[in-house]
Amino acid sequence: MKIGIIVHSQTNNTYTVALKLQEKLKEAGNEIEIRRVSMVGGDRPEDKKKIQLENPPDISEYDALIFGAPVHAFALAPAMQIYMEQLPSLKDKKIALFVTKKLRFEWTGGSRAIGQMKNLCHSKEGIVMGTGVVVWNKQRDQKISEMVQRFADLF
Repeated sequence: MKIGIIVHSQTNNTYTVALKLQEKLKEAGNEIEIRRVSMVGGDRPEDKKKIQLENPPDISEYDALIFGAPVHAFALAPAMQIYMEQLPSLKDKKIALFVTKKLRFEWTGGSRAIGQMKNLCHSKEGIVMGTGVVVWNKQRDQKISEMVQRFADLF
């Protein structure tokens, strides 16, 4: 199966998780490509309403997708939200979603960001198979391993 891992990552935490997913999914015999969602002029815009994406990844060639992004201000990172809003149909594509965040409490945006991603995928008729939230703390390696295994079992 050809799987695209589409990530937005400012500090490389989210990208690190994507690399671990790539490794595990390749072991299972899948063809994996990681594509980054980047903003024109860098990843820290002064005005979120003026965000422009630089070479947005094309998803048409993938059988399945994994979207990953950080949590910003208790919600999905604006660059990923804009990217996902601009996606064409996701009809019949298997999808997994994950977010990374610094703050450990549930109410600090992880669930909200995943919910935003799910809603965007469902609005484009995608099939969300699984989700994960990685808190960047002492237990992150264990949590990443558990999520990577769950996602590998989906595909």
